[in-house]
Amino acid sequence: MKSSIVRILSLAVFMVASIASTLGSAPQAGELEGVTLPDTLNAGEKTLKLNGLGLRKKAMFKIYVGGLYLESPTKDAGAILMADQGRAIRMHFLRDVTKGQLVDAFKEDFQANVKDRAQQQAAFDRMLAVVPDVKEGNTLTFTYLPGKGTTLSAGGKELGVFEGKGFADAVFALWLGPKPPSEDLKKGLLG
Repeated sequence: MKSSIVRILSLAVFMVASIASTLGSAPQAGELEGVTLPDTLNAGEKTLKLNGLGLRKKAMFKIYVGGLYLESPTKDAGAILMADQGRAIRMHFLRDVTKGQLVDAFKEDFQANVKDRAQQQAAFDRMLAVVPDVKEGNTLTFTYLPGKGTTLSAGGKELGVFEGKGFADAVFALWLGPKPPSEDLKKGLLG
């Protein structure tokens, strides 16, 4: 009788440990404002980890939830811009936004945050040309990979690739530079 109880208890402990182990290794996703972004993004042969989530608001309107993905998570915006490593920003839109509204916002943030604007202006203008209208629930993703450049994707569709780390730094400075769209957004992205 005792040996049966010991076996049952041992089996129960094993099952609980197995379930806990499985749950502990399951990928967790980031959630903000009812939007869930994955814990990782695959970029080429790299796996980028969710560094943080932030909310972009304009006046009283919630525009998008942004997720910053890095090879090596950090809270240091300067280190992110200096490192020549894979990184991505995913924007999950909470409302419809026209191409014109996005272009105006990107131009404003470019002017406020990019020091070498003259060097990056032509590539930035090419990028703005492919920015689409977005609907509530759509995503835009900017992904930088060393040797490839910065890819702009809408949903799963690649819209354009823009070469150079300097361009990637200019794009990521829109959110991580000294004058981001909002300090709360930058703080959230930095975790």
